[in-house]
Amino acid sequence: MTEDDLGSLHGLLSDPLVMRYLEPPYTEEQTAAFLKKAGLSEPPLIYAAEEDGSFIGYVICHDFDETGTEIGWVLRPDRWNRGCASLLTEQLIGRVLPEGREPVIECSPEQEVTEHIARKYGFTCEGTSGGLRVFRLKRRTGAGG
Repeated sequence: MTEDDLGSLHGLLSDPLVMRYLEPPYTEEQTAAFLKKAGLSEPPLIYAAEEDGSFIGYVICHDFDETGTEIGWVLRPDRWNRGCASLLTEQLIGRVLPEGREPVIECSPEQEVTEHIARKYGFTCEGTSGGLRVFRLKRRTGAGG
């Protein structure tokens, strides 16, 4: 992400529909602080997601624990139900597994679509942490998988 993403990011994070399961909608100041902390940090915790050169949201990809990397996405509503989240999940899994890490998805128990995508890609629920459900895709070891 770059500082130029601030306006698009604020449009996303100030949308009550987008933020329904996350947090209260962000002010411009909160968005700027989030961009600095998560998008402009080194290494970044989030990355801009684009389609045809246009900002459609962001993906989450950062260490979760000793063996896991949290992955996820926050997308504009006009990108929902179009396969974007599934495509991004596939791409993030493809980035994390070769690093020898296990992809982890956290979501509110009410986020049925996120849970559906997690299960679709073979993630299993490990329980709840901080009020969020935690899904992990275990690495396969050995010839037996």
